[in-house]
Amino acid sequence: MLYRTIPAVGKELSILGFGCMRLPVTAGGGIDEPAAERLMRAAFDGGINYFDTAWPYHEGKCEEFVGRAIKGYRDRITLATKLPVWLVHEPKDMDDFLEKQLGFLRTDHVDLYLLHSLSAARWRKMTEMGALEFMERAKASGKIRHIAFSFHDGLDTFRTIVDAYHWDMCQIQYNLLDRNFQAGAAGLEYAAAKGIGVVVMEPLKGGNISLPVPESLRDEAREAGYASPNLADLGLRWVWDHPGVSVVLSGMTTPEQLSQNLASADRGRPGGLSDAQRRFADRVWKFFSDRMRVPCTACAYCKPCPQGVDIPQCFTNLNTAAISGNWELQGRNYRYVLAPDRDGKRASACVSCGACVPKCPQGIPIPEKLREVAEAFELGE
Repeated sequence: MLYRTIPAVGKELSILGFGCMRLPVTAGGGIDEPAAERLMRAAFDGGINYFDTAWPYHEGKCEEFVGRAIKGYRDRITLATKLPVWLVHEPKDMDDFLEKQLGFLRTDHVDLYLLHSLSAARWRKMTEMGALEFMERAKASGKIRHIAFSFHDGLDTFRTIVDAYHWDMCQIQYNLLDRNFQAGAAGLEYAAAKGIGVVVMEPLKGGNISLPVPESLRDEAREAGYASPNLADLGLRWVWDHPGVSVVLSGMTTPEQLSQNLASADRGRPGGLSDAQRRFADRVWKFFSDRMRVPCTACAYCKPCPQGVDIPQCFTNLNTAAISGNWELQGRNYRYVLAPDRDGKRASACVSCGACVPKCPQGIPIPEKLREVAEAFELGE
């Protein structure tokens, strides 16, 4: 495992971080606690010392689980969680959330506390609420060690927020498909130039970049010396190739994913890709850009749907079909996973109420795209 130091944080962090948003789950949708705890322990034993969680993950149950799971090695990890700014309605709410989160996490301090999922509107709200003053007070009291933010909006807004405060770290979405999306490469470089640590989320775009190497690209993969059967290694190493990246968060769900990502982290370094591999990454970018139908990362912020539609599953099936070209197989999978006797409902159950739209950090017109899913998989049943 390789490590880098965020200057403002002043400690070595594993370049691979454990994102707790995608922990193993049971058939009923709750956290599979035995499996998740084993996975987190294996991650720690493998050298990962950066663990990231948040208030809304796993329908509000994630922080409590993480607090139990890290017992015995809390002092040897860097723990990050986030203030759910969209739920803050008055200044005292910020103190209330932090106190509850410390209780859930069974700790007296959080190493990194982030204003979660900032946009232009949310940043204005937080400024009016005195969020930075709150963060400063919490830091002075020892309840948080470092002040940071995560981000989902455009580059101009990102620069405005970066310039507004001497942040210790920021968290942005960045991957070989989203190099010019939201903060993008320009934002990454802007923050890094100011000495702000950059933690990257969604390095595989919700798992889309972990698909098998497409048959049409296999000759080019071999010519580039890329031997992995899937694209996850390339996706991760493409992000680490950038010198401004401090930590890459991966939402690992299985021991196999953890093992593969740890192996990639052993090779992840600035300038670690060859020119041939970078050219191959550009071909992968074009391949996916030409085929992906929905820029969904399966973060599940859109849930719960009032009608019970499993929005991330719907979009996963649509994207996988479009990328692989195997519409029949994905149609069968869609109809099986979203069968009437299961909890999640199909796209056709959407009534276009729009409750999901403002929750989506990708800005997806969800009802419109759900109609595409229904047309692809439900017509003629």
